[in-house]
Amino acid sequence: MTDRNHWYMLTLVGKDRPGIVAHVTSALFEGGANLGEASMMRLGGNFSMMLMVQFSGNLHALHELIDGVAESMSLHVHLDRIEGHLHDHRQPDVRISVYGADRAGIVAKVTGVLAEAGLHILDLESDVAGTEAEPVYIMTIEGLASEGIPALESALAIVKQEGIDVSLESIDIMLG
Repeated sequence: MTDRNHWYMLTLVGKDRPGIVAHVTSALFEGGANLGEASMMRLGGNFSMMLMVQFSGNLHALHELIDGVAESMSLHVHLDRIEGHLHDHRQPDVRISVYGADRAGIVAKVTGVLAEAGLHILDLESDVAGTEAEPVYIMTIEGLASEGIPALESALAIVKQEGIDVSLESIDIMLG
């Protein structure tokens, strides 16, 4: 019987092009690997994917399985042994939207005050809109307010004083 308890985090990054997901997942399937959770997205013409991979072999064997397809598609590979805690999902209870003139440090400033106020970030997405001459930074954060919403509102007041438009909304978690 094969030991299926080896979990790895596979990260691949490269120039976006059709077929990346199909080629990578086919190589993994054909090599006997199983996928857990995955996140894939296109950022600025580049494609990034993170896959939880269950594989009975060791790290070297998994590299042998994936390195050929990654090289053929000019993808950078990073592999780490992890614990595979599938079904360990945390549901966010707040969503924070941020809009402001794009400037150095905006992400550090916003996430810093939120961390100090007890926010556990579960998901963060950002984009740059506007024009090249007048870029606007847009960020959406979902997380858990461990110190409560009033603490986050107080922290965000500091950000608002710096001319950044921020809104916070509670996310109702429906079970069942």
